[in-house]
Amino acid sequence: MREKKEAVAVIGAGSWGTALAMVLADNEHEVRLWSHNESQVNEINEFHTNKKYLPEIDLPALIVGYASLSDTLSGIKTVILAVPTKAIREVLGKIRTVQNSPLTIAHVSKGIEPDSLLRITELIKEEMPSELLKAVVVLSGPSHAEEVSLRHPTTVTVSSENMVAAEEIQDLFINHNFRVYTNPDVIGVEIGGALKNIIALAAGITDGLGYGDNAKAALITRGLAEIARLGTKMGANPLTFSGLAGIGDLIVTCTSVHSRNWRAGNLLGKGNNLDEVLDNMGMVVEGVRTTKAAYQLAKKYEVSMPITFALYDVLFNGKNAKDAVDVLMARGKTHEMEDLVNILEERNHED
Repeated sequence: MREKKEAVAVIGAGSWGTALAMVLADNEHEVRLWSHNESQVNEINEFHTNKKYLPEIDLPALIVGYASLSDTLSGIKTVILAVPTKAIREVLGKIRTVQNSPLTIAHVSKGIEPDSLLRITELIKEEMPSELLKAVVVLSGPSHAEEVSLRHPTTVTVSSENMVAAEEIQDLFINHNFRVYTNPDVIGVEIGGALKNIIALAAGITDGLGYGDNAKAALITRGLAEIARLGTKMGANPLTFSGLAGIGDLIVTCTSVHSRNWRAGNLLGKGNNLDEVLDNMGMVVEGVRTTKAAYQLAKKYEVSMPITFALYDVLFNGKNAKDAVDVLMARGKTHEMEDLVNILEERNHED
């Protein structure tokens, strides 16, 4: 078990990075919260607030804002990477230029890079030289920053190819408000965390169209089938999708007004176009980029993902949201358990 009062760097002072910094500070760690925005850093240090992302929340004194990345990382062994997927390569490039000792990087981003189709752990390994990278860990699960910052009970999971490193991250974060489990299935945890944003966008659309709880329940259930179908094909353990990084994260993201993906989908369902929605949100909506990546992955692995394909048409081909839902409902008949049967048959064939 780690000793308390370790200095930890949190890279990214958005809502999630700040909320996780609060958990670390509650556990008596010195937290260096980095932001590229100097006015935000000044606010954190002078007023102990981050009002743009977590209004009405007072930050613990153990959280110190940093604008200099070299100062942030000086003497640090553990980094919590909390920036949007599209910014990860740029941020890691900056880290490479100032870091000279190996780091454990725990990322909390939920996305897949389009075109390269890399999961975040793969992206980190590609960008960071091996001599600067001790281990990569992913932290995921049903966890809205707004509720974590209020210290409401939350459970998440951590995963890594290096389970010692995963347990070290578990020890850093776990407390009586923030329970952390471990799971060795990195692929499943990352795929579940990324693809649930697609289904949350679609759930927001059905709510925006006024279709009610029946439609959303069906969407969540069939969405989970799509996530498991693709994830299993990529090498994930199917059981992961019945856990926190699967159904847990899917439920919370599809049903909460805190979910920016749900809110974006809701605006789309009410007739706004994508550019209007993204301007209105003011924050990154990971599900948009991930929809493109999942569409490409489905093509690559020849996996049926009708919800993903319908959403892709809405986002990138200008299809009317109601027409896309109608197409889904008009699909040919099939067996609900076909996915489970296919998975079991493939596993038996491999054995």
